[in-house]
Amino acid sequence: MAATPDLLFGLRNSFYLGAYQAAINSSDIPNLPADDALERDVLVHRSYLALGSYQLVINEIDSSAPTALQAVKLLALYLSGNKESAISSLQEWLSDAAIGNNSVLRLIAGIIYMHEQDYNEALKHTNSGGTMELHALNVQIFIKMHRSDYAEKQLKIMQQIDEDHTLTQLANAWLDLAVGGSKIQEAYLIFQDFSEKFQITGMVLNGKAVCCMHMGRFDEAESLLLEALNKDAKDAETLANLAVCSLHLGKSASRYLNQLKLSNPDHTLVKRLASAEDNFDRAVQSIA
Repeated sequence: MAATPDLLFGLRNSFYLGAYQAAINSSDIPNLPADDALERDVLVHRSYLALGSYQLVINEIDSSAPTALQAVKLLALYLSGNKESAISSLQEWLSDAAIGNNSVLRLIAGIIYMHEQDYNEALKHTNSGGTMELHALNVQIFIKMHRSDYAEKQLKIMQQIDEDHTLTQLANAWLDLAVGGSKIQEAYLIFQDFSEKFQITGMVLNGKAVCCMHMGRFDEAESLLLEALNKDAKDAETLANLAVCSLHLGKSASRYLNQLKLSNPDHTLVKRLASAEDNFDRAVQSIA
């Protein structure tokens, strides 16, 4: 008996690799079973969130929508600045026995608490896994916690489920970058493979560029990052990486940093710079 074709493979893949508009454009798939149709709607609305269209998602998902879509709406509310009310609703839903174990709700909980840098709270909801996205998020959380040993255990679970899955390959590259050393070349090859097989996205270009910077190949990194900037002039990771790359090349990074401050004032690099500037100002005042 022939295997049932995975009707959402292309859409899922586009979303995972950061081709969000392509995911939206390929979402008109006829005759989807109900579960697939819901997953499609979740991915499409998350793609809109990734493109910054928070209000569109808030407006489109009403109170009668399934839990998975309601969870995406919570993320939209959180990202649009209503953080306290979003977290309050999230905690209420997670404690509800009827819906608290919904895999999309747990995933959104992990994403929100990761934004909050409350990694232990994130893991409470993601650590039991259940989907490839939850396992991949666990890998990201453990890397943020500087626990590459736990991240590797999650990666091994993913490899046992599907070694060739796009998320497994992505998680492998993230872990290789975190471990560093000879693993950087392996991460580069994964991103290179993505760029040969699928649409080249800013995410893939940034992945390759970060590998190049780790290997001291800053000219190549700059070229990749400028290509990414052409795809999205406001992408926070591209601007942050270009700022770092420019400094290594002895070039001014001020334009990229100013753009980053305007488009993404909560970015880690912006906060670190602000903290460094505050410390410098205090040091100067203490001397004066």
